[in-house]
Amino acid sequence: MRTVFIIAKREFRLFFVSPAAYSVSVMIFLILGGIFFINIYFGLRGGQIAPDGRMVISPLVTILLFATPAITMRLLADEQRMGTIELLLTSPVRIWELVVGKWLGATGFMMLILGVTWIYPIIIHRMTNPGIDQGVLIAAYLGLVFMISAMLAIGTFISSLFNNPIPAFFITLTLMLFLWIIGGLGSGSGTASEIASNLSFVAHYYDNLYRGVIDLGDLVYYMSLTIISLFLGTQVLESRRWR
Repeated sequence: MRTVFIIAKREFRLFFVSPAAYSVSVMIFLILGGIFFINIYFGLRGGQIAPDGRMVISPLVTILLFATPAITMRLLADEQRMGTIELLLTSPVRIWELVVGKWLGATGFMMLILGVTWIYPIIIHRMTNPGIDQGVLIAAYLGLVFMISAMLAIGTFISSLFNNPIPAFFITLTLMLFLWIIGGLGSGSGTASEIASNLSFVAHYYDNLYRGVIDLGDLVYYMSLTIISLFLGTQVLESRRWR
């Protein structure tokens, strides 16, 4: 595990010299800041601000749909584009350590961004009486942690398939959108609808975690996606080692 943390630490630091990472961060905070300002402005004009931090969390979920592919697109694709992947594959580092380390570094960076967004609910809590329901807020943020981890794992897997970050971004975004909209197919009844609902990113977050209900099944769903994606990414690189 020491190797994993060394790779993760290196990857985490690289985000602070990456123009793409800065662009993603600025985009997230500008959009969230704008939405927050609009909600507070009209809330003050109406004489009441809703004591609900989810006015920020809801748009954040949508922003993450586009932000996470931008974060993961270079993780392994850049290594393959520059030829450094060959050195890594022939080094004593095991493939799973490389994949997990890359993912963990990206996860750490996104968790830092997520932590900074907590400032908006804090402000709302201080501006309202009796304040925000902390239980609901913590459950919603916990769900975001698991969701982001799964998104980044999927992006890491897709990045392992390409030697160019651009197609990695669009394929990751397409897959995310598929998992996003498939929940709409689960509005009816029957086996197909039930399967679609169980596969949906949206359903597993908004049905419970967003409402303050921590359901183990939802957490297992995101953890399963994370583990499967990291496993597939490892297998892709393993197959390249033996070519």
